[in-house]
Amino acid sequence: MRITRRGALTAAATMLAAPAVQAQGTFPNKPVRMIVPYPPGGVTDIMGRLAAEAMSRQLGQPIVVENRAGAGGNIGAKAAALAEPDGYTLLLGTSATQGVNPVLYPDPAFDPRRDLTGIGVMADMPNLLVCNPRRWNPSSAAEAIARCKAEPGKVLFGSVGNGSSSHLSQAMLTKMAGIEVVHVPYRGSSPAVAAMIAGDLDLLFDASATSTPHVRGGSVKALAVTMRQRFSLLPDVPTLDEQGVRGYHLSVWNGVLTQSRVPAPVLARLRQAFERAMDDAMRERLKANFTEPMSIPTAGLQSWLAEDAELWGRVARDSGIRAD
Repeated sequence: MRITRRGALTAAATMLAAPAVQAQGTFPNKPVRMIVPYPPGGVTDIMGRLAAEAMSRQLGQPIVVENRAGAGGNIGAKAAALAEPDGYTLLLGTSATQGVNPVLYPDPAFDPRRDLTGIGVMADMPNLLVCNPRRWNPSSAAEAIARCKAEPGKVLFGSVGNGSSSHLSQAMLTKMAGIEVVHVPYRGSSPAVAAMIAGDLDLLFDASATSTPHVRGGSVKALAVTMRQRFSLLPDVPTLDEQGVRGYHLSVWNGVLTQSRVPAPVLARLRQAFERAMDDAMRERLKANFTEPMSIPTAGLQSWLAEDAELWGRVARDSGIRAD
């Protein structure tokens, strides 16, 4: 049988392509890595481990969590974005990694909005405006804002760190409510909440995941939530919008992302695994960690992520916050 040069080349190309097609069709055939861009033990780490455990059951392969903290989550996010786009590296992303960090850490080699794509969003989390009633006991956020207006530059308003969602929530409030406060940043939620409980602060924005237990225990008092709707786990706490700061809305989501260049069949498989993992049992586990279960349909996921990133980026730019 006569074989032409063109026929031989075609056959060779088909044979070379076959392993790639087969590998793609059987994805995943080895363990998957999930980068959590924050230290172990925090709420984002908890969310990452919950997602990894649930998705691994759907994929039939282990998902190994790797904590790569630093630069407000930017180090881990960049490592995930620049990894091989084969679906074997995931990122536990947040509003900070997608919206705030491009403002605080501009990098021409890395743009999370361009280089990362969404697999799914699992939870939303408001910040709570809290006070220590033994130091100062306003009846509402509206009363607290009134005092800030009457005594500009005297109210000690803590945050969990410069450039954090806590700090940006405060910056947005001061702008929208027209108040002036003394910003007292701490390095993390634990020292900020400890300072509030000790009576060192007048007000503090802190994540629902870390403050809700203290609110329920009575050591701090919740005056408002930052979402546009009330937080289901503290239904008696009104929003800032309800208390006169019209249009106020900020919340921090947690979700799973991967590289934008991942092949479409692999991305579809990951999204399918994520969707199936977010069942009723997972929703209960998310609530047990004081977050609001959240689901964004795949068809609208990218546009939703882009809109949220633009919101957080605008707040960061308007506030003039700089990285430490």
